[in-house]
Amino acid sequence: MNKFQELGLNELLLKAIQDLGFENPSEVQEKAIPLLLQQDTDIVALAQTGTGKTAAFGFPLIQKIDPENRSTQALILSPTRELCLQITNEIKQYSKYVKGLHTVAVYGGASITEQAREVKKGAQVIVATPGRMQDMINRNLVNIKNIQICILDEADEMLNMGFYEDITSILSDTPDEKNTWLFSATMPQEVARIAKEFMKRPQEITVGHKNQGSATISHEYYLVGARDRYPALKRLADMNPDIFSVVFCRTKRDTQAVAEKLIEDGYNAAALHGDLSQAQRDGVMKAFRGRQIQMLVATDVAARGIDVDDITHVINYQLPDEVETYNHRSGRTGRAGKLGTSIVIVTKSEFKKIQMIERIIKTKFVHKPIPTGMEICEVQLIHLANKVKSVEVDSEIDQYLPKIEELLGDLTKEDLIKKMFSVEFNRFIEYYKKQNTIDSPKARENSEGRSTINSDGSVRYFLNLGSRDNFDWMSLKDFLRDTLDLGRDDLFKVDVKEGFSFFNTDAAHSERIIEILNNMHHEGRQVNVEISTSGGGSGRRDHNGRGGRSSGGFRGERSGGFRGERSSSDRRPSGGERFNNDRKTESRFGRSREDDRPARSERRAVRGDRPRRSN
Repeated sequence: MNKFQELGLNELLLKAIQDLGFENPSEVQEKAIPLLLQQDTDIVALAQTGTGKTAAFGFPLIQKIDPENRSTQALILSPTRELCLQITNEIKQYSKYVKGLHTVAVYGGASITEQAREVKKGAQVIVATPGRMQDMINRNLVNIKNIQICILDEADEMLNMGFYEDITSILSDTPDEKNTWLFSATMPQEVARIAKEFMKRPQEITVGHKNQGSATISHEYYLVGARDRYPALKRLADMNPDIFSVVFCRTKRDTQAVAEKLIEDGYNAAALHGDLSQAQRDGVMKAFRGRQIQMLVATDVAARGIDVDDITHVINYQLPDEVETYNHRSGRTGRAGKLGTSIVIVTKSEFKKIQMIERIIKTKFVHKPIPTGMEICEVQLIHLANKVKSVEVDSEIDQYLPKIEELLGDLTKEDLIKKMFSVEFNRFIEYYKKQNTIDSPKARENSEGRSTINSDGSVRYFLNLGSRDNFDWMSLKDFLRDTLDLGRDDLFKVDVKEGFSFFNTDAAHSERIIEILNNMHHEGRQVNVEISTSGGGSGRRDHNGRGGRSSGGFRGERSGGFRGERSSSDRRPSGGERFNNDRKTESRFGRSREDDRPARSERRAVRGDRPRRSN
C-alpha cells in the first residue's frame, strides 16, 4: 500500500501521486500533511532545501480548496521567478484530477496585464514573487482580502533578498483569521520576527535540528592560496569526470569570469546571473537540465529556482556573505534521498567561516588536499576504460571493420590498447607534468621576511589616490566597494591623505584587488595599489567607530588610523537595487551581491596550456 494513503489524502490526490510515482513520503511530508489536514493552524516548518516541502504544503492546500468557488483562496509567496514557476507547475500536477481548480503564477519580467487577466478568470491559488504581488495590489489588480491560507516558501531566502517590507505589506492586506504556513531551511531572526508578528501560536515542525544540513550531503573543503582558487576548481572538475554541478560565486562579475575561463579551458560550462535576459536564463537552464552543461556557474539569487535532479556536486568557489546561505547552496545536491557532495574552496583567511557553518548545520567538514596531477591522470584513464567497456556497439560499424583491421593489423593487442588510450590520456599527462602541486597556503612575506597579513587576517593597502582627487574617506570607500564588488563590511580602516590613501580588506581579496586597481585609470591617472609592508592598521572598527591600533605607518601613515572615519554600522547603507526576478531590489544588507556592474564581455583569461576536454 502506498504510504501516502496513511496521511489522510483524498482519492483525487492519491491518484495524482500514483501518476507521479511517489511511494514514500519524506519526513517533512509525514509531519506536515496530517497536521495541516486535521487542524486549522499556523505552522513553521524547518527543513533543508530538497526535502519535499512543496508537496508537504501543496497536498493539504489542494484538499482544503473549494474548486467551485472561483475567488482567490490561497496565496503562495516565493523568492524568485524560477521557484514561482516551479511551485505553480507542481501544484498543477498535484491537482490535475481536481476539476475547476486553477493556479496562476504572478512574477516579474512578464506581462502584468496578462497575469491580471488570468487571475480575474478565477484563480483559487496564486503563486507569486513578493515584488510583483505588491505591484498588483497597488494597482488593484488582485484581491487577497478573503484568502484562507497564506504560504511563505523559502521564507529565509525571501528575507535575505530584502523582501521584508513587501512581505509585511502583503500580509497586512490579508485577513487576520487566515492560516499562515511558513516553510524555511533556516530560522534567522527575521523569520522569527515574521512568525511573531503575523502568526497565531504557530506549531513548529523541524526535520533534524534547526538549520541542520541534509544527511545525504557530504561536506568537504580545500585550503588554497588566493591565486590558486581557479586552478583548484579545474583539478576538482578533472578529478570527477562525470561531474554535474553548480558552482557558486558571490557576484555577477565573478560568475561570468569563471564561466568564461571554464569554457575556454574546454569544459561544458555556462553562467547564470541577473544580467542575463529572461530568454538567456531559460536557455541556460534548458541546456543544464538536458545535461549539455556540466558546470553551471551561478550567483545565489539566480540559482534559487534550480530544481534539477541528480546534481552530483555543489562547489562553493567563494563562500556566501551570509553563513545561512550555505544551506541553500548545498541543498541543490543530495536531493530525494540521493547522495551529493558540497565542496568549499577556501583561503586561510576565510577558514573561520567554515567553523561558523559547521556550528550552524551541525556537520563537520572534511579537509582534503587538492588532487595531484598523477592522481587526476589515473582517474581519467580508469574513467576512459570504463567508458570503452560500457559503450554500445552499433552494427553499422561492421562495414568499416575490414579497412580498420587492415590499417591496424600490424599492432599487437598491447600496442593497440596503449595507442587508443593515449589519444585521450596524453593531453592530461602533458598538462599536469608542467603544473606544480597546489599546497596549502602560507602567509606571504615581504622582502624582510615579515608577513603582510595582519593578525586579524586582513591586509593593508597603499593607494595613490587621495583628497586632491576629490576623495574623502566615505566617497573613497564607496568608490572602492563599487569598483571591487565588495560587501559593506569587506572594506574597512579607510584613511585618506592628500596624495594617497590606505585601506584594509580580508587577505582573500588581495589578488583580485591588485589586479583590478592596477589595470585602471581614474580621471586620466594610472591607479597604483600596493600592499603595505608596515603591517599597520590591523583590527576592524567596532560599533563605536574605533579602529584597532596601528603599529606605524607606510609613506607617512599615522598610527591609530584616521580619526574621522566612522564604522560601516554608523552610516546608512548605500542604495542597492531591489532584485525581483528581472527587477532589482534593495537588500537589507545594503548592497546586494547581485548588485554589481555588468560583467565585461572581454576578460583576460588564465588559460595556460590546459588541454581541452572532449564532450
